[in-house]
Amino acid sequence: MHYVYILQTEYLNELYVGCTNDLKRRIVAHNSGKVTSTKSKVPYKLIHYEAFQNKHDAFEREQFLKIGWGKRFIKKNLKNYFHD
Repeated sequence: MHYVYILQTEYLNELYVGCTNDLKRRIVAHNSGKVTSTKSKVPYKLIHYEAFQNKHDAFEREQFLKIGWGKRFIKKNLKNYFHD
């Protein structure tokens, strides 16, 4: 399986979108500062993920979620999460 995931910083409320084939390992890597792009903003919490059978489908979904339309999609689909 391949996963597209969304993490949120616990103190800045910023979002990070990523893709991996081992979701648990990747979240541990983010929170232990082993991922260069996120190490300055730890800790993170997982707020959403999607599973894909195909690596290329997961990668395309990750790319979509990182652009304007995808960011709006995230905010619309997780609106109750952001307003609680």
